[in-house]
Amino acid sequence: DLLPGTLDLLILGALAHGSKHGYGIAEHLKTLSADVLQVGESSLYPALQRLLLNGWVQAEWGLSENNRRARYYTLTASGRKQLRTERGEFDKMILAIQKVLHAT
Repeated sequence: DLLPGTLDLLILGALAHGSKHGYGIAEHLKTLSADVLQVGESSLYPALQRLLLNGWVQAEWGLSENNRRARYYTLTASGRKQLRTERGEFDKMILAIQKVLHAT
C-alpha cells in the first residue's frame, strides 16, 4: 500500500525519463523498486486520468513494442513543476516520519 498521493508522484517521476504507455509505467516502477512497487490497472489508469485532467501529463496514441495500439503519456511543463513540488513535500514527510521513528 502506498501513502495517499504517492502514486501520482511515482508516475510523474517515471515520466520524467520519457514517454511511456501504462504498462511501461507499471513495469518501470516494478523494476526500479526490485518488485516492491506493483501497481495494478485499477490504480494506475485512474491516476493517469487524474494527471491528464490536471494538465500534468498529455497523451497520444501510438504503437507499443509488440505493435499494439497504446496510449503514451508524456510529462508537461506543468507536470515537471508539480513533480518538483511533490518531491519536496514527500521528502519533508519522510524526514518527519524518520524523526518520529528514531526519537529516543
